[in-house]
Amino acid sequence: MSDIHTQNKALIAPMRAAMYDFDESGVRAALDALIAPDATIHMPWPLNDMTGPQALYDTCYAPLLAAMPDLERRDWIVMGGPDEFGADWIGCGGHYVGTFVAPWLDIPPTGHLTHMRFHEFYRFEGGKVVEIQTLWDIPEVMMQANAWPMAPSLGREFCIPGPATLDGIVEGPWDEERSRASQQHIIDMLAHMKKHPSQGGPEVMEMPRFWHEKMNWYGPAGIGTGRGIAGFRNWHQIPFLNGMPDRGKYVDEITYHFFGDGDYAAVTGWPNMIQTVTHDGWMGIAPSGKKITMRSLDFWRIKDGKIRENWVMVDILDAYRQLGVDVFARLREFNKVRVRGSIPFPVGDV
Repeated sequence: MSDIHTQNKALIAPMRAAMYDFDESGVRAALDALIAPDATIHMPWPLNDMTGPQALYDTCYAPLLAAMPDLERRDWIVMGGPDEFGADWIGCGGHYVGTFVAPWLDIPPTGHLTHMRFHEFYRFEGGKVVEIQTLWDIPEVMMQANAWPMAPSLGREFCIPGPATLDGIVEGPWDEERSRASQQHIIDMLAHMKKHPSQGGPEVMEMPRFWHEKMNWYGPAGIGTGRGIAGFRNWHQIPFLNGMPDRGKYVDEITYHFFGDGDYAAVTGWPNMIQTVTHDGWMGIAPSGKKITMRSLDFWRIKDGKIRENWVMVDILDAYRQLGVDVFARLREFNKVRVRGSIPFPVGDV
């Protein structure tokens, strides 16, 4: 018999397949078969928390399908393993894509192919999903609609690729030695990262020890992507720490879930960061002195003992909300003279 993590990947495969050829009945049936009726489901702001598969479909997928009638799901990472508490997780990363023809969350449609990255983490017990932690890159959709009302990204915004090695859908059996080594590499790396700035300059992070010189750091829309250690530091880390230098000081107040699968590792937590926005502020927001939480769901690919690719998702809209900024209110103000309504689908059909 195969290991539990390979079994869980098999259990999630019908849902992934149903969402590739997306229709309501097939997706509802797949969600009902996979997710426990009382499962706790965490979604990004403004979708929020809910319970069970019916609420997940009605609240999240039905409006998205109405906005993109040819919606499909494309996974490029599917990996699993046990966290440090013994819980079993499956992590999926990829894109939802479709022709954006009707407003969604007040984002005006474009009539064009649109992509939205997802990081979705599923905790299994007894063959059922009992908890989901999900981030959808909603700001990415706003940007493609030319409707993003906040500060421009420092990093590069583009359609984030899957792993360069094309092996992100990790096949079984679960390799305990490699998987735990990947998990530990990330735990050690993050322990060193948190030494700066409270314990010294950038050198205390020992980044060349953990990160490949040609690494890609794929940040969420609103932050963007950086290439190499310099790109990561210039376009994300330096602005982040300038605005929130107490990062890493509240680890006793949060819970991480790390797990590894072959050359891949992941972390999920709801939340898994706490820091205070001070000094120079962050992402164009003036410093408020307010402590906020953050949800960050990440994947890493390790090559020859160093991180070559890192996919990062942060619930940026929720961070703005905690700081008193309603991004959706600003979006409506910025776009109130645009024509509302839907675009006939298929687009340009004759």
